[in-house]
Amino acid sequence: MKTVLKLENVSKQYRLGQIGTGTISHDLNRWWASVRGAEDPYALVGGVNDRSRASSDEYVWALKDINLEVKQGEILGVIGKNGAGKSTLLKLLSQVTQPSNGSIKIKGRIASLLEVGTGFHPELTGRENIFLNGTILGMTRKEVKSKLDEIVEFAGVAKYLDTPTKRYSSGMTVRLGFAVAAHLDPEILVVDEVLAVGDIEFQQKAIGKMQDVSREGGRTVLFVSHNMESILNLCPKSILLKNGMIDSMGESSIIIEEYAKQNTSISSGFSPDAIQYQQNGIQLLDFVYGNSAGTLNNSIINGANIVFKAKFKYSNKSANQIYPVIVINDKYNQRISALSSLLLKKKFEVNEGVFTVIWELKDCNLAPSTYLLDLFIVDSVSSNQKLFEANGLVKLQLGDSDFYGSGITNAKRDRIYFPFSVDIV
Repeated sequence: MKTVLKLENVSKQYRLGQIGTGTISHDLNRWWASVRGAEDPYALVGGVNDRSRASSDEYVWALKDINLEVKQGEILGVIGKNGAGKSTLLKLLSQVTQPSNGSIKIKGRIASLLEVGTGFHPELTGRENIFLNGTILGMTRKEVKSKLDEIVEFAGVAKYLDTPTKRYSSGMTVRLGFAVAAHLDPEILVVDEVLAVGDIEFQQKAIGKMQDVSREGGRTVLFVSHNMESILNLCPKSILLKNGMIDSMGESSIIIEEYAKQNTSISSGFSPDAIQYQQNGIQLLDFVYGNSAGTLNNSIINGANIVFKAKFKYSNKSANQIYPVIVINDKYNQRISALSSLLLKKKFEVNEGVFTVIWELKDCNLAPSTYLLDLFIVDSVSSNQKLFEANGLVKLQLGDSDFYGSGITNAKRDRIYFPFSVDIV
């Protein structure tokens, strides 16, 4: 496969708090350096792109020394925390902005969907914007017209095709924008997080379409998302950006695992002195889990009963009625299930003093993996009001077992074991 995207030592620098590159004196310094054949003096300064840390640096490197090759027909995922440089990278590839240093070589036309309404003129109708986008991509009116019905059907906006797009909802705009970008035969399709605006049905269609254009059309796709399931389903390979640099690159499942480790400060222990676990007169004193007695136990296997115990101190003078909740998330922090007394229509009255909540999960049918637990106390009057909230409280490590009693273990990550039967009649 030939290389369609190649980035060599690509960096992008911004001046904090400013629009543009800076003052006239800075521009003159850059010009004088280029006349003398010297290096840009501002390429030698600038802080790391770490948004969580205050800095006195005047310049910041949104991206630093990016080296990347993408082959024709590849679907590459791009993941990382907010502010890691994902959108900046896609803007450079889409030629919305230019790199401060380095070179980008592109073979073929690029269609980009970087934000809601990318490339749309709000005063033009949906139909007119389709032809406008086609023209920008270098297509003739006849070529665009041949794709029009297919685009409209995919987007599902036939009723509003001759309505100005400023009247569209964000979801409708994304639908039409993606349909245009995917159907007008670009060699490279660049998609940022905007698909999250669409509904589930459209997200599934969009992922299927990207798979089709890669597999059947040999087109290249770069896909940015915070939804790890979408990355796993769509992208065989991914890169992980951290502080504006490529931290790792490889098989998506491995890269996502690395990303999860970096962004999960969770342990199987618990510090009762942590002040963040005291809210609205409710303080968490202790939390343990185990096979039966509720003592901390890191060797729990699937198929076992799991007991969770949370000890609280309630400081309010007046009694309150509550629903205690444990939420089970997978290692990517996607919710799997909730052990909520609300589902059992069972509320509890608590008075000033200490109380202990005990949950028991019978015959746990989750596959061997790492699970992250959230803990909530919800007000019974308004089930949406959380009196107490501890996200990412502990990590539950679940081991493999002979779940079906057949002498065979069948560990599949992030799957559920269902009780089932098979008969031949």
